[in-house]
Amino acid sequence: MSEIEKLLEVMRRLRDPDGGCPWDLEQDFSTIAPYTIEEAYEVADAIEREDWDDLRDELGDLLFQVVFYVQLAREQGYFDFDEVAAGVTDKLVRRHPHVFGDADAKDAAGVRAGWEEIKARERADGSDPSALAGVARALPALKRAQKLGARAAGVGFDWSDRKGVENKIQEEIEELSEAIGSRDGARVEEEMGDLLFAVVNLARHVDADAEKALAAANRKFERRFRAMEDDLAKDGRDMRRENHENLEQRWRKAKRTVG
Repeated sequence: MSEIEKLLEVMRRLRDPDGGCPWDLEQDFSTIAPYTIEEAYEVADAIEREDWDDLRDELGDLLFQVVFYVQLAREQGYFDFDEVAAGVTDKLVRRHPHVFGDADAKDAAGVRAGWEEIKARERADGSDPSALAGVARALPALKRAQKLGARAAGVGFDWSDRKGVENKIQEEIEELSEAIGSRDGARVEEEMGDLLFAVVNLARHVDADAEKALAAANRKFERRFRAMEDDLAKDGRDMRRENHENLEQRWRKAKRTVG
């Protein structure tokens, strides 16, 4: 047996009503989905840390998620592992005509353009012909916003230049300020969402990944905040008892020392 065949057999045993694992037997597609998302993030985390041994393990955990879904699907008569593998193989060949066909692509930009054109044709032939079809609802909100904006731009619905997006951001800031003044919580949340969506589209216009940008900002904030905590602790001081001016000075020091 190949290693993948062994894995499929282990999964079958885990789901066997006669002697299988009680926990695995209780699961269904919806209960497993959150674990899949978690495992995908752990793969990304291992890559960010450049821990290749951990990446190997995390990829195994992610593969197990695929195998779990396949077993559930087999039990329902939906599909099996070979059909999943065949489907993605066919898709990759179809979407890489510059490798497996006669099309020409000189650089990565040309590949991306061809890929999006092929995907657009596939969507047009599918049950949902919208340009927004297939943008997964389970994506992180920033990532999904950027994909929605890119899809809309792909069919011509976009600002003509970066300045237009910047003007939209300013407009949304003003509308948010008005909403805050109204003390209408639902309106404030709506306007905050509109502002965030506009900012994400600015990221797209300057070729930045909003999700990565915010993740980097989170790490930077945490690094500086922890440095500020350490600095205060060395002086025997409690952050909760410091005034704003002193905290601002410590924050500027942290920015200088840890970047």
